This record gives sequence, structure tokens and C-alpha cells, in this order.
Amino acid sequence: MAVEFRMARLFGLSGNLLNVAMDHGMFGELGFLPGIERMSEAVARVADAGPDAIQLTAGQARHLQSILGRDRPALVLRLDTSNVYGAELPRQLFSLASPTSVEEAVRLDAACVVLNLFDIPGRPDVRDACIRNILEVHAECHRLGMPLMVEPLVAQPSVGRGYEVNGDVDAILPLARQAVELGADVLKVDPTDDLSVFHQVVEVADVPVLVRGGSKVSEAELLERTQSVLDQGARGVVYGRNIFQHEDPPRLVGKIMRILHGTGEENTPN
Repeated sequence: MAVEFRMARLFGLSGNLLNVAMDHGMFGELGFLPGIERMSEAVARVADAGPDAIQLTAGQARHLQSILGRDRPALVLRLDTSNVYGAELPRQLFSLASPTSVEEAVRLDAACVVLNLFDIPGRPDVRDACIRNILEVHAECHRLGMPLMVEPLVAQPSVGRGYEVNGDVDAILPLARQAVELGADVLKVDPTDDLSVFHQVVEVADVPVLVRGGSKVSEAELLERTQSVLDQGARGVVYGRNIFQHEDPPRLVGKIMRILHGTGEENTPN
């Protein structure tokens, strides 16, 4: 039953979720750090804006969990790290996670944990590593009542200079389904190139589907995408750089929360 209790903390009364990803430092890339160089300040500012959850690593979760009060966003804990995001792919790729980190998630009072499932053309070893991570972590999640979020991330067929999103729905569908078959309770998925077909991902998953933000886009495009995927059955979004690198994160969070939950005033900084 603990899985259901933690899922209720994430999705609340409206059944939707805004999760702000701030775990980018886990991947060791300088280009991921703008906006989160000073984590205590960045987390405090985003938490004050009032999203449903914030995605962090075990090393940074303290900045969220030390915030007092009942309205603190839920913690989504990143458990894995990988080296697929650089300007060039290294000769040796990895995706590493430890099943014992689920116990750390429980100690940190996380509401959910998250792992990647990469599909990189010509690198089945990385997909193999991700599947092993998911199988091992899922067993611990089941034992400890912790929801498991999986990110099925499909790379472009022409990959050669680092990870690039492949938004082809026919590539996303089988990987998303595999993530569910492996035990995912929630999916965090890239938007399809043709947003009008995103409902196919929702249908094939049959678990709550959240849409990733990925690279920065304009505020108008982000909000339009949010409404489109929600209309097609998505249960929320996971945005990172589009929020913490925004000139006014509280205002943007307020707009997204109104789309997801249908109520609330636009947030402004204190």
C-alpha cells in the first residue's frame, strides 16, 4: 500500500503533477549547471514557487527536505548517473545505479525514485545496463513500497556527437512499453515530434505519463505543449532548465500549475 500512498503525495487531488528536475549536476556536464550553480538558493526559489515535486539527487536532497512547513514539494530522487550527454560520446559509456539507494530514498522521505532507460543506436550495452538497473531497483522498490519512475529516452539514429532526442512516435512507443513491462509505476517521456499523436504513448503505457522538457524552448511553446499533452491524457510534466533557467521561475510555475490543476493564482516571488 505504501506505493499508493506515495503516488497520492505526487499527484494529489487533481491527478496531475509538475515535477521540476534539478538533478542535472549528476551527469558531470558543465553545460547543465547554469541556473543551479548555487543549489541551496536555486532549490529554495523553485520550492517557494510551489510545484508538486522537485527532482534531486541524494547529495542535494537536503536543500529541499530541510525546508519547514506542510507545503514543501515532494522529493523525486534520481538514482542513476550516466555519461551520454556530452558534446561527443565517450568510447566507454555507462549507466550506473545501486538498488541499495532505494533505502536511502526511504530515509530521505522521497515520494518516488527515477531511472533512465536509454536506447542509443549502436550501443546496446547502455540499454542492457539500464535494464539491469531497473530490474534490481524495481525489486527494492517493491519491497519498500517506493514508486519507480522510468525515463525511456530514445536517441537520434545519427548519434555521434552526444545524446539527441528522437521524437519519432514509432521509436518511443516500444521503449515506453518496455519500461512499463519492467515495472515502472510512472513514465517520464520525451514529447513526440508530432504532438497530435502523443496520445498513442499514453495508451500504450497504461501508467501515468509525464512529459519531459528537454532543451530550452520559448515560454509560449512550453505552455502550448503542456496543454496539448494534457488534453491527450498525460498526467503532468517534468521540466528542468525551462524553469530554473527562466527569468522568472515562480511566474512560469504558476502558469503551468494552472494548466495542470485548473486553479490557483500566478505565483510571484516573495
